[in-house]
Amino acid sequence: MSAVTYLDHNATSPLRPAAFDAMVEAMRAGGNPSSVHGAGRRARAIVDRARREVASLVGARPSETIFTSGGTEANNLALSGAGRRRVLVSAVEHDSVRRAVSRAEILPVDGEGVLDLAALEAALSASVEPALVSVMLANNETGVLQPIAEIVRLARAAGALVHCDAIQGAGKVTVDLQALGVDYLSLSAHKLGGPPGVGALVVRHSAPFSPDRLGGGQESNRRAGTENVSGIAGFAAAAEAAKGGLDVTGFRDRLELSLVQIAAGAKIFGARAPRIANTTCISMPGVPAETQVMALDLAGVCISAGAACSSGKVQRSPVLLAMGVAAEEAACATRISLGWNTGPADIERLIIAWQDLYTRVRQSDISHSLSRARAA
Repeated sequence: MSAVTYLDHNATSPLRPAAFDAMVEAMRAGGNPSSVHGAGRRARAIVDRARREVASLVGARPSETIFTSGGTEANNLALSGAGRRRVLVSAVEHDSVRRAVSRAEILPVDGEGVLDLAALEAALSASVEPALVSVMLANNETGVLQPIAEIVRLARAAGALVHCDAIQGAGKVTVDLQALGVDYLSLSAHKLGGPPGVGALVVRHSAPFSPDRLGGGQESNRRAGTENVSGIAGFAAAAEAAKGGLDVTGFRDRLELSLVQIAAGAKIFGARAPRIANTTCISMPGVPAETQVMALDLAGVCISAGAACSSGKVQRSPVLLAMGVAAEEAACATRISLGWNTGPADIERLIIAWQDLYTRVRQSDISHSLSRARAA
């Protein structure tokens, strides 16, 4: 077993060896893909090949795939480039969607974190103005999957476009642009074992799109700026390796069963809804999330409290609050996310560390209660 058990793959999944090798090869090759000489043509070939691989991961055409600096840019680019002033987003979206449009209308979710389809239908019918609906495929905190095909059906009936943030779902479950029927699809390399700082926005060939910057005409005039060739090469290699999905259901079931047996009051959020198999959002009763993260870190286990994109702060999850979870319970919730290199020993180490922490806290609580009783 390694010195550290890393179970925070929804924040960043460690770089796959194939992605590392592809990046090194691309850096050695050098060249600017916009140059017409031999070195430039070789760089262009790397980007073109990578575009085919990334598009293949989600059943898209290479011509529909725009490379970006990451998932945040892809989400922002979709919401600004669709050309719709009216934007509807779910209450459990990532900050890069919820904060991308200040005037966005927020759609409620149920207690499991699944979009309220009746609320969506009512919102769409409330105005004749064409809208853009943005709903993620899989939630980054709970792993809950959204009914994207049904969302698309309702949106189409109202003349709306649909954007899907598939960043947490790609490489874990099958993602197919045609089957989902969405107009825009966001991806990020570092969530599936590629490098950070590179992502993609897939724009269906028939969907409207306007770039948010001007420059040298890269990415077929849709995203100006010299392409990150080595990062794109690593993204493609990770996408190829992730095509088979992520089969960690057995690991997740083992850890969830064990943790709720250790702490009878523990709650798994979104457990009654379809989820990606790698994500568990669970409360440890009476123990603040920041205490859990720090204590497990000292025990050599990396987990997180909510999303990792909050400037390193541990704060109450807006996702759980949108699901109706009490603030006190949400404050005790952490996220465990498995990945491509997770093994049985990692699960056992987490269980032991979680049990040790909970036992210490319970013993401390009992000791304090006895001291107060004696003092009384």
